[in-house]
Amino acid sequence: MGTTPSSPSNFALLRTPDRGLRTATHGRILLRVPTLRDIAIGRRPRRTLVRITVLAVLSFITFGWLLTPVRVRGISMEPTYYDSSLKLVNRIIYRFRAPQRGDVVAIRLAGPGVLYVKRIIALPTERVSIVDGVVEINGTALAEPYVQKRSAWNYPEVTVGAREYFVIGDNRSMKISDHDFGRVDARRILGMLLF
Repeated sequence: MGTTPSSPSNFALLRTPDRGLRTATHGRILLRVPTLRDIAIGRRPRRTLVRITVLAVLSFITFGWLLTPVRVRGISMEPTYYDSSLKLVNRIIYRFRAPQRGDVVAIRLAGPGVLYVKRIIALPTERVSIVDGVVEINGTALAEPYVQKRSAWNYPEVTVGAREYFVIGDNRSMKISDHDFGRVDARRILGMLLF
């Protein structure tokens, strides 16, 4: 009579003295049963701690200085960005180039936690007005393919300052009194939205 694979003579539970790892042998097959310590910090705690430290430092740098997550609140940027959507703001892009017409930017209101999301439509020293819902820059109508519906807004001509930009949301179907837009100082622009 032969022994079955599950009989005690072919199966042994071992405890290795060096790491306290549990292994079970079954004939020639070695099965490793992880302990709670293995699950929590891995077989090599130093390597795990180094990885956690590197990940924490990279996250701090990335989300502290390079990218800022923002949640869009409200309908002023629809249909480009919908309410409650989460976006990232590229904070370093404007160190390499100036903001351009059409950029969607995050604007600081009161500290880094309160931001407006708007689109730049006029650059420094340009004249901007809105006539029957059509934006005019220096007297010429601006092509805005991102605007789906327009209300008959009228806004008198203003000249944008040398360190200012004129910003507005993409949803022009709402009443002009319900929409925040206008000139903004360049120092208040935190960065450009990604996707």
